[in-house]
Amino acid sequence: MAETVGSLVDKLSIIELKIYHMREQAERPDAEPEFVERCVGRLEVMRMQRDDLAQELSTLLTDIASGRVVPKVYRQFKMYNDPQYRQPAS
Repeated sequence: MAETVGSLVDKLSIIELKIYHMREQAERPDAEPEFVERCVGRLEVMRMQRDDLAQELSTLLTDIASGRVVPKVYRQFKMYNDPQYRQPAS
């Protein structure tokens, strides 16, 4: 499984923010028509990306709920700030 629920939610949050701010740019009253056109084109792409991510998340959640997919949980092994991993000064 390449994506996790958390990574998909993270990506969805980011793309929603991008859509919000790109829409603001597209609606600027001082914007040139060419700029607005570019923004609208980018909005279309971002919305497709968002819809694809949302579909992927929905599919993953359905697969987890049905038992077809069992998410793996990896324990983090952090070594920094742990004195037992420090080598004595030479």
